[in-house]
Amino acid sequence: MLAPAGWSSQEGTLARPLQLSGHGLHTGRRVNVRIVPGNADSPRGIVFRRMEGGRVLAELAVSPALWRGQPLCTMLETVDGVRVRTIEHLLASLLTCEIDRATVELDAEEVPILDGSAQPWIEAIHACGRIELPAAKRFIRVLQAVKIVDGEGTRDERSISIEPSSTYEMAVRNELKGFGELRWDGAVTPESFAGQIAPSRSYGRVKWAIPAILAGYVRGMPILRGARLSCTAAIVGNRVLGGMRVPDEFVRHRVLDLVGDMAMAGAPLLGRVNAVRPSHEMNYKLIARLLATRDAWEWAEFTA
Repeated sequence: MLAPAGWSSQEGTLARPLQLSGHGLHTGRRVNVRIVPGNADSPRGIVFRRMEGGRVLAELAVSPALWRGQPLCTMLETVDGVRVRTIEHLLASLLTCEIDRATVELDAEEVPILDGSAQPWIEAIHACGRIELPAAKRFIRVLQAVKIVDGEGTRDERSISIEPSSTYEMAVRNELKGFGELRWDGAVTPESFAGQIAPSRSYGRVKWAIPAILAGYVRGMPILRGARLSCTAAIVGNRVLGGMRVPDEFVRHRVLDLVGDMAMAGAPLLGRVNAVRPSHEMNYKLIARLLATRDAWEWAEFTA
């Protein structure tokens, strides 16, 4: 049986190391990132390596087991308190560029936000190139439906579910005052992600951001300290300063975050995700429950 349309049947990694620098969305700190290609002997998946002064603080293999709740981003943390945060855009890019084994070295705790989208990561990965590894690519085939509901029966109800499918699909609905109901429904493939989803930016209302930043300082929790017009689709009233980059940019960015959060499973999914106003926490709860329900999924490999 062939791999799902648009996906390779072989694992891959970067053809050469990738280096990028930028500042964190929440910490505001400058960070240098170096992504080291894997090889046939490397562990499967993506590993974050926290560096400080040239030494290794910790290595964090991407897994829901290391997830920790954090406002407005996805974060992993070791038992010793070493963190990597705002990893979702990079994870989504590595997954959809089919970089299955790699180590991400960074000298601060937050992955740089760059322009607020996944497009710079996609472009940098493509510039490095991809080489195939001898191992067959693995997918997670969903066998049973799993669903998470938050605030059931209230005006603020949110839900997210996954059900069996022969391809990786998503249907995401989001509502934003002044912009109405926004939807995206389609297959998630390397091509569709790069063309339709990756350019969408992080977004927020300016009137909410300023109080959040101040509250973060009071609580000693960095929130949006690095937010700038250069890395955020800033909403004022019913408009976006500078305009939207792609149609329905807000819901497409929800899809971007969702792809990145689902990448914590360690492989592309063969399943259909249906989400209504998803959040990072709900995304985590879905993938954690799916993986914990052992008869709800299986590993799948395909011939070339």
